[in-house]
Amino acid sequence: MAYSFGSMKIWRKIDLLRNVLIGFVLIAMILVSVASGADTRQKEDALAAAENWLTMIDHGEYAKSWKEAAGYFKTVITEGQWVQSMQEVRKPLGKLISRKVKSLTPKTSLPNTPEGKYVVIQFETSFEKGKSGLETVTPQLERDGKWRVAGYHIQWQ
Repeated sequence: MAYSFGSMKIWRKIDLLRNVLIGFVLIAMILVSVASGADTRQKEDALAAAENWLTMIDHGEYAKSWKEAAGYFKTVITEGQWVQSMQEVRKPLGKLISRKVKSLTPKTSLPNTPEGKYVVIQFETSFEKGKSGLETVTPQLERDGKWRVAGYHIQWQ
């Protein structure tokens, strides 16, 4: 004998609730997947921007790298200062031998920078003249939707 609740048998109500619950779980899984995909896409775009920018540095195109940098970067250092520092620090190292991504970390805030979307990317890098180090390149998502480098640092090992 089946019990009835209102005009619907109890087992049908349980079946309906189960289906609704499954629907909510599927929607939640889709939302998590979409968010994860967007995060992955942002990391990929930020990495591509960082690698393109580093290629300019590797080819000695220091002024061009400054012009292609994020607006924030340009408020911190002038083009002349940037070119001079790269000629003093980077040029003597010689050609790039290898560069390997060590980590990619999305951030929404960094010390002494405006709020925004950033990806802190660390590369293990070695150069022709025997030096190796950890390069940290930080692209920022700018208002026009493009990733541009907002920070660069090299730590020698």
